[in-house]
Amino acid sequence: MPDKTRLHSPDKKTIVTIDNGELISYQVDGTEVMHQKGDLGWGNTEIEMFPTIGSTKENQFSVQTPRGEAKLDQHGILRVMDYLPITIEKSSACFHKKYIANTQLSNHKFPNKSTQQWLNWPYDFEFIKTFELSNEALKIIFEIKSEKNMPLMLGFHPAFKIYDQNVKMKTTDRHISLDAVLKAGAPAFLLENCKEVVLTNNGNLTVTINTNGFRHIMLWSEVTNMVCIEPITFYPASVSVDKLHTGFDYSSGYEKYEVVISVKSNSN
Repeated sequence: MPDKTRLHSPDKKTIVTIDNGELISYQVDGTEVMHQKGDLGWGNTEIEMFPTIGSTKENQFSVQTPRGEAKLDQHGILRVMDYLPITIEKSSACFHKKYIANTQLSNHKFPNKSTQQWLNWPYDFEFIKTFELSNEALKIIFEIKSEKNMPLMLGFHPAFKIYDQNVKMKTTDRHISLDAVLKAGAPAFLLENCKEVVLTNNGNLTVTINTNGFRHIMLWSEVTNMVCIEPITFYPASVSVDKLHTGFDYSSGYEKYEVVISVKSNSN
């Protein structure tokens, strides 16, 4: 399909597929790294959570800002906007979304999965997403251009394919089992002040996620064939929904965040 973009690493061993700005496939030596749409668990492969993270339903979809009330569904407004391409090369691609303050956007979850029909945000912003594929890793760069002092949270929500239920999520000082992630449920398993997670014991794959600009990582799944490893600036379950605004950072006018996903095939 013309909407799909394929990136190839210089050594041709890695192929990344992007569908309208969403990473939907990351194949290393023919093995799929990412959770696939249609498989049990979740209807996406990845999304961004911006400018809020977490549920808003329990607060009538309202989030307080210095410019008054915004109406946002779960994980903000970005997910109801479409990416437009900026540049596409053999091993890189760049997309963006632009928003004009107070524009009413239709909520695609309405009416079947949400009672909130329209979403809005009282600030202008441009959200830029760049993929850079090397022989060693896939780097995803998020740049946010906005008015100074715009409140924001950012989360990246990628889902990884699980090949072995004995898989472990490893940090510098602990190992987390899939069972522990499942037991954490909807709030997700928080790895506080964490910048790196290694997905080990996952069949032939070892996947390492490194972050820059994010504070924490949370782990979420409801099934045994995938796990989401989510870099976040704020953990929404740490406050009641009506206090979600206390988790905002405030923009300098330009913010940059990075996620690097490197994959080692243990079959080699």
